[in-house]
Amino acid sequence: MVESSEQPGFYKLPMAERLKLVQKLTGLTDDEVKTLGNTGGLPSETADHMIENVIGAIALPMGLGTNFLVNGKDYLIPMAIEEASVVAAASNAAKMARLKGGFKITNTGPVMIGQIQTVEVKDPHGARMAVLLHKQEILDKANEQDPVLVSLGGGAKDLNSRVIQSVKGPMVITELIVSTGDAMGANAVNTMAEAVAPIIERVTGGKVYLRIISNLADRRLVRASAVFEKEAIGGEEAVDGIVYAYAFAEGDPYRCATHNKGIMNGVIAVAIACGQDIRALEAGAHSYASKSGGYKPLTTWEKNKDGDLVGTLEMPMAVGLIGGAARVHPAAKAAIKILGVKTAVELAEVMAAVGLAQNFAALRALASEGIQRGHMKLHARNLAANAGATGDQIDIVAAKMVAEKKVRFDRAKELVEQLSK
Repeated sequence: MVESSEQPGFYKLPMAERLKLVQKLTGLTDDEVKTLGNTGGLPSETADHMIENVIGAIALPMGLGTNFLVNGKDYLIPMAIEEASVVAAASNAAKMARLKGGFKITNTGPVMIGQIQTVEVKDPHGARMAVLLHKQEILDKANEQDPVLVSLGGGAKDLNSRVIQSVKGPMVITELIVSTGDAMGANAVNTMAEAVAPIIERVTGGKVYLRIISNLADRRLVRASAVFEKEAIGGEEAVDGIVYAYAFAEGDPYRCATHNKGIMNGVIAVAIACGQDIRALEAGAHSYASKSGGYKPLTTWEKNKDGDLVGTLEMPMAVGLIGGAARVHPAAKAAIKILGVKTAVELAEVMAAVGLAQNFAALRALASEGIQRGHMKLHARNLAANAGATGDQIDIVAAKMVAEKKVRFDRAKELVEQLSK
């Protein structure tokens, strides 16, 4: 433990000097310092401008999802994730979906909500009406903040006002409806919300506190669907098993949490690779899953008249190609080039396809062989490498552990030692 976490002027030091100081304070070895200093394709200067007090970077493996056919177009999809089997499972699911035309996606456009909170209002419902009566003035003020966005067809398009009840009494919540184009939109929406606050205070007679974007982006939805031929996925019993697995998630929030986590395995892997705000995506997805008052699946699974499996997904997808890491991180820029998307909407559509594919793969494994079989094969390779196996030893050790059903680090170490002798 360090003697003190108070380090005046730490932020002023160059990155290399910060790392040296951390080594002195915490006892890092030279090898550990070298590892942290290796920023994995992210230039140190760029990293130092992205967040504060930078001492290094951490890299994740980036793989390619293959076989994806989305709205009739082929994609190679970069996916950055530490969890074994996700990329392989999504690719295999996409291969099966191709037999019936791949993934079909629609969207509601890149629309975000900015909220302005007004309190200490004597007549909240009258204040709500006052806001609505001044709608055009408020929208005009909002759009003055980003003339470039407006010139490209975006900007504040509509306004809503609601009265909510809270532990601090009634509040008037004004909502700006903003088309953000190819940006995720947080900066633009927040700037607009701050600019219109004085008008709202004037017309309501109240006091404005929060002026902030909402990550429940329910006006920025993507909807995906795919049909999986029953013979391709294991027959009628496999179809029934997946439908039953979905029904379990629909009826039980404990199961549903893991069901939706499987969707996000795919979505977030693409988001990380492409420099997106993964916290906003997670918050939006799980909030949307709870809109009905209970926590529900983001996907549905059912059997059609031919006995084939039909999957659908509906979720918010606030992503962007302008600003943020997507514009400054070299690896993210390369990933977007590989993906070949030209708009934020297209990126959202591809990510929805990956989420649906990943969910299908997980449910199929659970309903048939169990999730561990495929996962453990890949996990065994990771354990073997961590235990010191190299080259062909990795496959030998992994195969032995899987055959024994003892996929554990201690067993990997034993097998590596035996091979070494």
